[in-house]
Formats: sequence, structure tokens, C-alpha cells
Amino acid sequence: MDPLKPLPDAPSVAGISLSGKTPYVISADENRALCATIGVAPAEDGSAHPIYFYIATQIGMGMTVAELCKTCDFDVEDGPMITSTKVGFSQPLMTEVLYQVTGEILGLIRKLSRKLGVMDMLEYELRLSLPDGTAVLKTTNVWVLPRRHLS
Repeated sequence: MDPLKPLPDAPSVAGISLSGKTPYVISADENRALCATIGVAPAEDGSAHPIYFYIATQIGMGMTVAELCKTCDFDVEDGPMITSTKVGFSQPLMTEVLYQVTGEILGLIRKLSRKLGVMDMLEYELRLSLPDGTAVLKTTNVWVLPRRHLS
């Protein structure tokens, strides 16, 4: 791609809802299995391993990863890459509790990279809350969507 030539516009996706329709539950059995896999004992107080911030929000959001990529006019087979994840907990995650996932796409910005060529930076926010609306956590994810066909 000629660095002096303007890049084509990225798809306009900011504001698209990622809110899930079905509550997500971290089962005690799944938490136990995850903890065994990474070599830690499950908490005795019923709290889930903190990595569930990512698992619960990704599974509980209103789209699959492939659908999220398709919304951005990107084929998941082209290899989206996670560049950053920030999370803030308001309270610990617990097993056997219903959680609602809400969120939205914050933006999709097209850039030119020396290594990847044309790429889009996808930023989206997901929130986990209790059924009564009590906030549990908020996470912001940034992914790179390489646009090799535009390079």
C-alpha cells in the first residue's frame, strides 16, 4: 500500500450493541475444572477464578467472536489478534450466580502498520452485572484486525 495514498474508510460500527440476551452462570464444576487445569485450588468461599472476567463476558455477549468480526467486515479466519484487555472489578466473581452481559463496540480505526500493512483497531466494552443491575466488572478489549487484502 502506498503510504501517501489515503486508506479506505473502516466500517462504521461504533455503538453496535454487544449485550447478551441470556444470563451467564459460572458453574462451580467449570470453575473447579479450570482451577485444576492451571494448578490452583478453587476458592472455598464460592468465588470464581478471576479469569472468568474474560470468559464470561466473551461467552455471554450478544455475538460470537465470528459474528463480531463479521460485523466489522472481517473474516475470523484472517486471524484477529488481542492487543490489550483492561478490567476493573467492583466485586469478586462468584460461582452459581446469574450475570448479565452488556456492552457495545466503541470504535474501529483503520491504520497503516509497517509489519501488518493495513489493519483495523477494534475497541469494545463489556460489562458484567447482577440481575438487579449491580455492577460487577467492566472490561475494555482492543483487537487488531489485519486487512492483508488492502495492503
